[in-house]
Amino acid sequence: MSAPAALPTPVVLPVTKAVFWLVGTALIALAIYYFIGVDQGAYSVFGKDMHVHEFVHDARHFLGFPCH
Repeated sequence: MSAPAALPTPVVLPVTKAVFWLVGTALIALAIYYFIGVDQGAYSVFGKDMHVHEFVHDARHFLGFPCH
């Protein structure tokens, strides 16, 4: 006789917790998109400070965002 096969049990996630994770993930994704794709001198949250721009400069070009 062979041993009975173990059936996988599904992960049950309450809707409220799923919404929390989806909204949190979307906010983090938008923040990353802003800092890599949008943040430049004229639109910068930090004014004319270009440290963020220079930090993500190569990633910006790698992802296809023009900056100069």
